[in-house]
Amino acid sequence: MLGIVILAIIQGIAEFLPISSSAHLIIFRDLFGIGNNISSDLSFAFDIALHFGTLLAIVVYFFKDFWNMFIKGITRGINDDEGKIMWYIVIATIPAAIAGVLFEDSIESVVRSNYVLIALALAIMGVIIYYSDKENKQTKDIKQINIKDALIIGVSQIFALIPGFSRSGTTIAMARNLKINREDSAKFSFYLSAPIVLGAAIVTLFKDDTITVIGNNLSVFIVGILISFMAGLICIEFLLKYLKKHDFGLFMWYRIALALFIIIKIFM
Repeated sequence: MLGIVILAIIQGIAEFLPISSSAHLIIFRDLFGIGNNISSDLSFAFDIALHFGTLLAIVVYFFKDFWNMFIKGITRGINDDEGKIMWYIVIATIPAAIAGVLFEDSIESVVRSNYVLIALALAIMGVIIYYSDKENKQTKDIKQINIKDALIIGVSQIFALIPGFSRSGTTIAMARNLKINREDSAKFSFYLSAPIVLGAAIVTLFKDDTITVIGNNLSVFIVGILISFMAGLICIEFLLKYLKKHDFGLFMWYRIALALFIIIKIFM
């Protein structure tokens, strides 16, 4: 249970900050041994719980935004600033959803144990995020995003299938390359995470014996949801406030330091 608590906190934090949740879970499980003794049934229930917890955090934090986008998207369509964002989210989700269905398992099997590649992805993407922000002006807000911007940002999510790149990191970096301001880049990235996380939760739920697994591991399921939910809410709030006054330098140096630690750990 302690391992589950620690991993749920890590997932809730790393899902929304641009530091790669998949890389962190691999590192803490494989290199630190935290949660590596969790049985397959427990691991399955835990994965479902994380999906629901982070999805709940997104929905609760942005409930008013999502509600307005949905109502105006249905009633007014792309003629309304909020309505068009809903349809842009749908369009931006399609490339990553297709790539996830086709390639996620094969990429996971090839890359998951390649710690050097994960370390390189952490470091390289950290630099990309920082310089994408530093070298581009903040000339557009979320209401000025067009369908081309949404599709480009959506396609960038495909890189997040590789542990270390980070879904939020790639989408924020691409949004900044399109000159969308920092806060709205992060906000649009959070919006995009909702259908991705929902899809992952649905896919997981439709696997064999899901209800039985949840029933047999109800405490794991509840703990995972609550902790990832609370950690997710805190991180969404933190990042949106942090980016009002700061750049992505902190995250770049953290990713580089973590990459160096992985390399040293491997060769020691």
